[in-house]
Amino acid sequence: MAAGDKDATRRSRRPRSDGAMTLFEHLREFQSRLFKSALAILVGAGLAWFFYDQIFKVITAPFMDVVAEAKANGQEVVLAVNGVTDAFTLQLQVVLISGVIIALPIWLFQLWRFLAPGLKGVERRWAYGFVFSATPLFLLGTFIAYKSMPSLLHLLLGFTPTNVANIINISTYLAFTIQLMLFFGIGAIIPAIFVMLNFAGLLSGERLLKSWRWLVIGVMTFAAVATPSTDPVSMLIVAAPFMVIVAIAVLIMVINDRRRARKAARAGTTAWSDDEASTIEAADVAPEDLVPSPIEEDVT
Repeated sequence: MAAGDKDATRRSRRPRSDGAMTLFEHLREFQSRLFKSALAILVGAGLAWFFYDQIFKVITAPFMDVVAEAKANGQEVVLAVNGVTDAFTLQLQVVLISGVIIALPIWLFQLWRFLAPGLKGVERRWAYGFVFSATPLFLLGTFIAYKSMPSLLHLLLGFTPTNVANIINISTYLAFTIQLMLFFGIGAIIPAIFVMLNFAGLLSGERLLKSWRWLVIGVMTFAAVATPSTDPVSMLIVAAPFMVIVAIAVLIMVINDRRRARKAARAGTTAWSDDEASTIEAADVAPEDLVPSPIEEDVT
């Protein structure tokens, strides 16, 4: 193969600078990003395999607190493995989930690199802001869920009748833990979505600020569902960080709305409303303009 043909082949494998890619190039790029993400997750899972005992201890720590309290009250609560292969399956599940968390920056970066060529300059900045804000917010939500688990487990296991033992499958407990953390994590990301919609011009911060009562009700309802306890202190402890996140998001949206309004005022685009008629007088039409041209006569 000639040197010119090799150079042409190399150039064809690179994404175009303007972001325009063929379907085959998109599929090849997706395959490359997916492979790198999967490889990072497998490496993270391999690291988690050697620290499985420590990770498992952290996961089951909230449950162990409830077990100790139940034993003090004369109740029996046990985590159990039912099948012969369930212990091995459990370890695989724990290390894979840990691998996803460990490789979070890498596969988020690969996702970003796959989406970035199709975004414009402004959209790219919005995506950067969302990724960098959503990641710590999601981790904060999962941390709040982890700290709320003892009170939630105590409430749910408190419905157990007297002289009845709670034998809970460890896989069921693991699924419950993941679902609760995802619930809190997504709840923490919602304010970041509001900010993104505001920067895109689809949601006004002033409108949310006027509806602050509904925001408070929504946050309190979320906290009540997440911690269905009769103790109001626990609900307020869960609601407080989410309320702070929502307040910061609304403040950013209001500041952005005022910045956009000042920019529009300097450009003079806010002098008239959308439904206001123009004050520019219609131009006078000269009589000779109404006479058909020779071209129009030939056509007719």
